[in-house]
Amino acid sequence: MATTRILVLGGGFGGVHAALHLEKALRADPDVEITLVSRDNFFLFTPMLHEVAASDLDITHIVSPIRTLLRRTSVFVGDVESVDLRRRRVVVSHGFERHSHELEYDHVVVALGSITNFYGLPGLEQRALTMKTLGDAIHLRNRVIATLEEGDTECAAKGDGLLTFVVAGGGFAGVETLAGVNDFVREALKFYPRLSPDRIRMVLVHAGPVILPELGEKLGAYAQKKLAARGVEIITNAKVARVDELGVTLEDGRHIPSRLVVWTAGTSPHPLIHDLPCGLDRGRIVVDETLAVPGWPGVWALGDCAVVPDRRTGKPHPPTAQHALREAKTVATNITAVMRGRAAVAFDFRTIGQLAAIGRRTGVARIFGFNFSGFPAWWLWRTIYLSKLPRFEKKCRVAIDWTLDLMFSKDFVQFLTVRAPVLSMRIPDAKPPETRGEEVMAVPIEVKR
Repeated sequence: MATTRILVLGGGFGGVHAALHLEKALRADPDVEITLVSRDNFFLFTPMLHEVAASDLDITHIVSPIRTLLRRTSVFVGDVESVDLRRRRVVVSHGFERHSHELEYDHVVVALGSITNFYGLPGLEQRALTMKTLGDAIHLRNRVIATLEEGDTECAAKGDGLLTFVVAGGGFAGVETLAGVNDFVREALKFYPRLSPDRIRMVLVHAGPVILPELGEKLGAYAQKKLAARGVEIITNAKVARVDELGVTLEDGRHIPSRLVVWTAGTSPHPLIHDLPCGLDRGRIVVDETLAVPGWPGVWALGDCAVVPDRRTGKPHPPTAQHALREAKTVATNITAVMRGRAAVAFDFRTIGQLAAIGRRTGVARIFGFNFSGFPAWWLWRTIYLSKLPRFEKKCRVAIDWTLDLMFSKDFVQFLTVRAPVLSMRIPDAKPPETRGEEVMAVPIEVKR
């Protein structure tokens, strides 16, 4: 009997959970080969990413090696270079020399997610930081700490924007990032005697009238009030026009001197999607209610890179993690059904709720239509996301981190990957062993940094 090859592209929520559900559904079928292609060898729990940037969690505690999550799936760590739907082949590159492999499939699940979009705004790509990956969170944390170190010197001038932190985007990522960084910086000030709270400026720029629009006007207004009370300046109905070495310029002409700008205001589907011959809507793959790609048997898509129709509203489902998790299960169910000659089922899910942490043990949440704010919402945020975090080991580590955070101050050690200085020397004229007591001249060759 021929082997059925199932290829899953993407190591995010959709891709990893699609492979997990396929393993369970097909565990009794030895003639099925499942392969997951991921850029990283770990699964990142993105809802807690801002807590790494704010030094609330250790950097390794929100990531799990994919090989510990998937027992039967073959894991291929590399970059997807191209997808040939007609020939049913995917080209993947990996390794130090970036050599290529061609992977064939009978079924392919496209779950490549999205990437940051700077919309061609001048200076943004060159100067703005992002918050999409673990590396982004570590880089932001290092930049914040480096800013405090430089600000605590006499050479730092007032008004030069060094201690002004700007986050563009008033959605979940932007609000949680700035709230966490604000708490981190203000708590660290006691260790920087030359810095005073009045020199710190935290600015959130949002295009709409109220931040966190997904949660509604009431909760958004509550979040704005709480953040403003903690020293955060919120600029609504404003968009970034450009970023340069002097700071951020808004579309209305206002200028904010700043050396550190974080962009969370735009994403786009993976650029590889644009080259596919299937139906697309604003760069995302159009699928039917079963998550199959019309006209291309064996091709499935889900998550941020797919337009999944909601038969209740006639609009697409929102590209959230909770939807991607359920879409992954539906894809696995339908691939199994097609293999066994059964009818595929339609994806059907309603948003359970949405939550945001806004710092200092405060949060906002809407769950099953009910609004929560303050400490109860923050407690719900931590409880729900801790339950969703993969692996019992990681749950324990995060719970310990949170407990220790109640008793001790945040750690502001930089996680640097720069190679330490080294020295390479040679001795031009080696002397025999009996002359070891004499002076030997060393000639420096090279100092590497």
